[in-house]
Amino acid sequence: MPDPILLRKKIRETSPLIHNITNVVVTNFTANGLYALGASPVMAYALEEVKDMAKIAGALVLNIGTLSKQTNEAMLAAGHSANEQGIPVFLDPVGAGATPFRTESAKTLLKELNISVIRGNAGEIANLSSSPVAMRGVDSTAELKDAKKTAESTALEWQTIVCMTGEQDIITDGRSTFIVSNGTEMLTKITGAGCLLTSVAAAFSSVEKNALEAVTAACAFYGASAEAAAERQSFSGPGHFQVHLLDMIDQISDEDLQNRIQIHKEEE
Repeated sequence: MPDPILLRKKIRETSPLIHNITNVVVTNFTANGLYALGASPVMAYALEEVKDMAKIAGALVLNIGTLSKQTNEAMLAAGHSANEQGIPVFLDPVGAGATPFRTESAKTLLKELNISVIRGNAGEIANLSSSPVAMRGVDSTAELKDAKKTAESTALEWQTIVCMTGEQDIITDGRSTFIVSNGTEMLTKITGAGCLLTSVAAAFSSVEKNALEAVTAACAFYGASAEAAAERQSFSGPGHFQVHLLDMIDQISDEDLQNRIQIHKEEE
């Protein structure tokens, strides 16, 4: 069973470098979250340096939240460099399905790179599969009737691990599936919560070769930290929650984690 406590300890002992090519909305929050975890974030976007940065990182995160032709080129270059070094590459297909450019950009990355993990919400994952759904901006306007089936079929279609996040997180390679039931509704009240989770999962994968278990552990850790943050708010609002989330990523105890973690392995 995935062990979030052990993997967090490894991250803090090794401080892995996590290379993020992410969106402008979440850059600061993501960097602070990785620092709180014990990892070392770097946000490098220039085509002139992404190959060099990616090949020395512990993991690479490609986030399409604020796309441009230039960032697409940088993501492909960084991804190829990471692939050559055997470094895990994470794709966060923010808003896939909202526009043709956004959807095709995500699919191009999947076709041309060896993507270790796709992390997205139900709508984003569905729009990378053979069963697309309607989107409003970067948010899904439809709930999937069978999210687990969609996650598993998408994982098999792209030969990767899918992490579909929501009320329950579904982590699957298409054959083996874990369900994580940690989290809080407050995560839906702030921008960048999912984007930070992608980078946290990348950090976990940088210290654990079994990506399925690493991502499952990351989801449980992150959800448990969010629960603890929601309980510690002196004022109930998204601003206070965001601050407390960073605090709990940094400070949640092993004992608190152990008591909160809810991981279930689906029968094969």
